Amino acid sequence: MTQMILPSDANAVNTAFGGKVMEWIDICCAVAAQRHCRQVVVTVSMDDLHFHAPIKVGWTATLHSRVIAAFRTSMEVGVTVTAENPLTGEKHMATSALLTFVAVAPNGQRLPVPPLKLETDAERAAFREAEQRRQERLSRKQTSLAWQKVIRPGAGG
Repeated sequence: MTQMILPSDANAVNTAFGGKVMEWIDICCAVAAQRHCRQVVVTVSMDDLHFHAPIKVGWTATLHSRVIAAFRTSMEVGVTVTAENPLTGEKHMATSALLTFVAVAPNGQRLPVPPLKLETDAERAAFREAEQRRQERLSRKQTSLAWQKVIRPGAGG
């Protein structure tokens, strides 16, 4: 997926809004997840989102995503965003992130997803890392609610 950065996509310093880049990331990763499982998918989480460098107005942003791991009903998808100055050909890594998606039925019930075919050592290593991140995410989900009460006092856990 390639996107040109227009003035309407930019902040006060003429670089892409982080939120706009996040929107493109979500769409690009959803396409990869949906292609893998051939089901409707929804975003569950976004982890390790890093803005490495800005993307200037008039430049292009090219997004590449891939399913890294498939679990019972969820998938971890990695994405990189490369910025390119179309006048010089200069390129640099702008953003990277990991997203988790689940496949859902029309009634919202989670659906099983097919296993991922791991063919290379690099793919198997990435899957093992994804399994570890998944365990950490699930653990944090159960234990890290205190910050929510600071933001919204009186809210239930």
